[in-house]
Amino acid sequence: AAVGQVKLISLYAEIFKEFGLLCAQVLVTKEDFRDRGHYLNMKNCLEALLKNGIVPVVNENDVVSVTELMFTDNDELAGLVSSMLGVDRLIILSNVDGIFTGNPKEPHSELISEIDYKQPNLEQYISKEKSAFGRGGMLTKSKIAHKVAGLGIHVHIANGKTDGVLTKILSGKREGTHFLPKKNASTIKRWVANAEGLAKTAIVIDEGACKALLSEKPTSLLPVGVKNIEGSFSKGEIVKIKDSSGNVLGLGKTQFSSDKLEEMKTENRQKELVHYDYLYLY
Repeated sequence: AAVGQVKLISLYAEIFKEFGLLCAQVLVTKEDFRDRGHYLNMKNCLEALLKNGIVPVVNENDVVSVTELMFTDNDELAGLVSSMLGVDRLIILSNVDGIFTGNPKEPHSELISEIDYKQPNLEQYISKEKSAFGRGGMLTKSKIAHKVAGLGIHVHIANGKTDGVLTKILSGKREGTHFLPKKNASTIKRWVANAEGLAKTAIVIDEGACKALLSEKPTSLLPVGVKNIEGSFSKGEIVKIKDSSGNVLGLGKTQFSSDKLEEMKTENRQKELVHYDYLYLY
């Protein structure tokens, strides 16, 4: 990987130079998305490069990445960077035309041109085969696309072998599968959504808290709504939020540690355990 990176970025530099563009290599690990400080530093770096007309070529730093903390594939990395920068759209290129109602090789399968972020799980339609050149596959692409669309970003999955595929999509032509976005999420919520791998503890909430969080009204999670904790947490930690059946509802950043939870429950005016601004629901 260390030797290959030199050759790879040299090739990128030569190709971009033909179009009068300068590129820069940005190597990242999953840890860079977990810590808020690292996250903001990387965001500022990428925005500065773009502001100066330099194209960032982002890739995983395979030289130092630990197996347990590696990205699923570059589709996951693309989704994380897209939501970090709050881009208008993410285009994921594949070797098929998009998501189909069955195996793309079967004649009865049809291309799904549009998918709403609220649409039910599409795993039944998607082949679990992986590319010969990567760690992921269409199933991973679909999950990333659904998550990014839920953060307010248009996502397209299209065939990279189609001539002019990028210009066609950017000009508004229908190409591949388009994931329609939800209302745009705040930068804080996007960070919380991308910090899923940080969550080592789960908070189980009662039915009343569950209904409140899932309602249309912006609601914070109060201590009184917590039934139990699976593990422990510190102030400022990212935790999973589950209902009583064990379903993961979302993620949140805590405002105090778990050892203060019982004390907080007895207060008349309770401080939010997870404030709405730091709450991301699936």
